[in-house]
Amino acid sequence: MTAGRPISLLLACLATAACEPTVRVEAPKEPITINLNVKVDAEVRVKLEEQAEKDIRNAPEIF
Repeated sequence: MTAGRPISLLLACLATAACEPTVRVEAPKEPITINLNVKVDAEVRVKLEEQAEKDIRNAPEIF
């Protein structure tokens, strides 16, 4: 009976090793798109803030 344990342990290890998952690296079928709306919005805000600072310096009585 003790001889059966190592054999069954060996068979269990071989069965476990045969079931390892396969990892595949594939290119996506659709192109990758990056949305840059946030960057454009930030540039517009900076330009508006700079213009507002100039207007305040030029005509502080308006504000």
